[in-house]
Amino acid sequence: MSRYRGPRRLRRLDRSVLMAASLTAVSVTASGCVVVHGERKVLPATTKDEAATALAEFTTAYNKADEAYDSSLDADHVTGPLGAIDEARLKAGRASNPGGNPAHSPLKFSDVRYTIPKKAGWPRWFLADAGANKGSAARWLMVFTRDSLTERWQVSYLTLVAPGKVPEFKKDADGWAEAVPANSTGLAVAPGDLGTDYATYLQQGGTKFAAGSHTSTWREQREKNKSKPGLARQYIDEPLSQGDFAPVALRTADGGALVFFATRHFEKQTAAAGTSVPAPGKDVDALTTGEIKQSLTLEFVSNEVALAPKAGSGDQRVTVLGRIQGLTAAKGG
Repeated sequence: MSRYRGPRRLRRLDRSVLMAASLTAVSVTASGCVVVHGERKVLPATTKDEAATALAEFTTAYNKADEAYDSSLDADHVTGPLGAIDEARLKAGRASNPGGNPAHSPLKFSDVRYTIPKKAGWPRWFLADAGANKGSAARWLMVFTRDSLTERWQVSYLTLVAPGKVPEFKKDADGWAEAVPANSTGLAVAPGDLGTDYATYLQQGGTKFAAGSHTSTWREQREKNKSKPGLARQYIDEPLSQGDFAPVALRTADGGALVFFATRHFEKQTAAAGTSVPAPGKDVDALTTGEIKQSLTLEFVSNEVALAPKAGSGDQRVTVLGRIQGLTAAKGG
């Protein structure tokens, strides 16, 4: 299997085999105080006005990139797992349609709710929760992040969650939310461990995750695929947790946390002797290196959002609310 060694800032996907969705120091404080490098004081990540501006700029760039199938047009507005998925989707789309996306329809958001945590140090980030004209009635959850005052806000996580499933967040008297540290011991699973635990669960099963489409059902589907005649499938799952792929978490009103985390998945398809792997299609071909003969290894990046319960409070299983996964590379053999 190939090992991921891509750049820290990567790129999206949203076509059939390329995307599987669920159904995935601050500039100015509230008091107007400028935050400088090295600031250790706990402060809001941004203002609501600045958050709204960041969402508007992201939406404009996203639509331009989607219309032209050109990742350079939104490269400064996406990063982390969304960035990896985004870049691959646009590359595949451009290979099939060099003149742009013939099915482009501008993405529009409505009923936007901003959850802005107070925290010290970098990176700082916030959550935008919005309705959209795509994805049915699902809520679009977007995590915006940046590492300094001079950087542009970028979306690192994008997940879709069913209506009514977004939890209530814990907020202080001024309306600011609470960021949960990656190593928090007050949850059933620490946010920093979720990627590893999820990858282990997909390989071995277990009781850490509640049953659902992104846990037990996905495992069952993969087990069925392994035994199909004429084409063997092997799966490898790994956490992604460095840089802009690091998990982030918000404290919920019940003491738990809503956690965004990323994983990488490999699927190796090997044809029976004397046969070849079925043609994967133009979108996959655009991301494939090597000649596809008897095997094809697909590499996916996935970003998930999950509810981690408060330690010691009732059901301790983690519930995965949403997942968006995209093909980012493939290798023939």
